[in-house]
Amino acid sequence: MNGFTVKQPGLLTLIQDRGRFGAHNLGLTTSGPLDPLAYDWANRLLGNDADASCLEVSFGGLTLEAEVDTAIAITGARKPCKVNNKEISQWRTNSIKKGDVLELGFAQDGIRAYLAVAGGFDIDASFGSSSTVVREKIGGIHGDKLQAGDFLPCQVNSINSHLKLEEQHQPSYGNQATLRVVKGYQQAAFDNVQQWRFFNSSYQVTERSDRMGFRLEGEVIHSDIVGMLSEGICHGAIQIPADGQPIVLMNDRQTIGGYPKIGSVIHLDTARLSQLAPGSEVRFEAISQEQAHNLHWLEKSRYQRTKPVKA
Repeated sequence: MNGFTVKQPGLLTLIQDRGRFGAHNLGLTTSGPLDPLAYDWANRLLGNDADASCLEVSFGGLTLEAEVDTAIAITGARKPCKVNNKEISQWRTNSIKKGDVLELGFAQDGIRAYLAVAGGFDIDASFGSSSTVVREKIGGIHGDKLQAGDFLPCQVNSINSHLKLEEQHQPSYGNQATLRVVKGYQQAAFDNVQQWRFFNSSYQVTERSDRMGFRLEGEVIHSDIVGMLSEGICHGAIQIPADGQPIVLMNDRQTIGGYPKIGSVIHLDTARLSQLAPGSEVRFEAISQEQAHNLHWLEKSRYQRTKPVKA
């Protein structure tokens, strides 16, 4: 059988495709890659379908042994990557031969890297997607993070032209970010003082941040809402629970929630947030829906116009 054997699974390695859509009525979350841009580039460098299954490697420590001749691309967080103890570059196509040992070390800039294989990993869909949601025990191989001994099937694949993304187009993640926010319909529950405090303070990413939501610590914010019924919540929603510390909801969020929301972080910036380590600094900036719309289409245009070059 062709594929890769997991020798060391790393701290948190998950199979992800584009995500699980149209299942909120079943209580199933969207999931998918926390950093869609890095995910997209990993597949694009190999000529894969835009929805191809790949690995999201959080923090690092992954070791795979190849049982197939193929090609890979590794994007996202910068970490030492080796094949048979020889360093290879990220953001480019790399050939892999049967018997090769691939190692991804621990992240040095950013948190999450994406490992794609030519043609994508052959993982059966669960509710329309291969994306793993550990809380719901769906997707992936067994509804859980990778374990030692797991086998990742894929096809024999040869790449005629090796590609790379030039360095000036590669993102730098760092340890701080300004997150742009579209205010929500519950903004009136936060008076002018609370809103000023929220948008003029810095927050730190805590160790209690995960794929469900990033918990932040800093200036306490209060709303006038004492209690509310649970309601549907969108990607990037900023919940303010009773302790006044913001939570930015991410891909594996629950489909409903009962905390007031001051607004939502735009999709471009939740990706930036997902690459920040605990202790990193976050600030918020309010923008209009029109600005958010323009930023979305500008980024989409930039991605389409940026072309990989021969490696």
